[in-house]
Amino acid sequence: MSYSLREFQTQFPTERACLDFMFKARWPRGLQCPECEKKNCYYPIEKRRSYSCSWCGHQVYPTAGTIFHKSSTKLQSWFFAIFLMSASKNGVAAKELQRQLGVTYKTAWRMNHEIRKLMADGKPPKLSGIVEADETYHGGVRPGKRGRGAAGKTPIIGLVERGGNVIAKVVDSVTTSNVFTNITRNVENGASIYSDELAVYRYAPKWGYRHRKVNHGDKEYVRGEVHTQTIDGFWSQLKRSVNGTHHFISSKHLQKYVDEFSFRYNHRRADAIFPILAERLGELLSQAA
Repeated sequence: MSYSLREFQTQFPTERACLDFMFKARWPRGLQCPECEKKNCYYPIEKRRSYSCSWCGHQVYPTAGTIFHKSSTKLQSWFFAIFLMSASKNGVAAKELQRQLGVTYKTAWRMNHEIRKLMADGKPPKLSGIVEADETYHGGVRPGKRGRGAAGKTPIIGLVERGGNVIAKVVDSVTTSNVFTNITRNVENGASIYSDELAVYRYAPKWGYRHRKVNHGDKEYVRGEVHTQTIDGFWSQLKRSVNGTHHFISSKHLQKYVDEFSFRYNHRRADAIFPILAERLGELLSQAA
């Protein structure tokens, strides 16, 4: 069942509702006061993002150490920004957040990047079965050589499990070392690696994987079940989103955007992404408690 704007407005109608959500997410089993050791004794302070112990006055701040930390922007605006980014298939540009929230571009840009932190998978589960491997290059249209070896472009190495998740990493170059690190770190030993004819993949059997390839240089794109069309489809969606929504992404922040679209792909079967992000926020708050 999808999560609609009306449901969002019902769940988070006020600033206090947003803060209450954070308090309960950070301390799901209640909170014992570290000063007087009383349990479940905290009440909200008006006009502040804090709760105070009703016995000794000790205060706690649910937003401390979170993406909302030291932000003067209303929590309702933050939560609505998360909702907007979760509801869009192609992402939301900072300019659009600026218009929707009525904040400065600098604030919208920061919110954009902080919310993307919720979409980053620190230690994703390893891929298995048939895994397609490929790389793409980010940097726009430039004169000179195209594709591999093009000057001024940033490579991204991608791995996608057939019917499963994708893992994509920005690298400085497509070397044997970088490919080896990405595959062995993210793919179960014994899996099948399907790739194009790039020479570095020929070492896959030595690393403990089965390897089959198609030769794109000879216009061979599919041979039975051997192809890289799944990862190619992910690259196409990523580039359409960049070109249509963001227009320009610096290499410095590229991994954040790659993580965002990997997150969207990995949750493509979910009815709604906002509850997933809210749950992830709750997990981070609980860990920070």
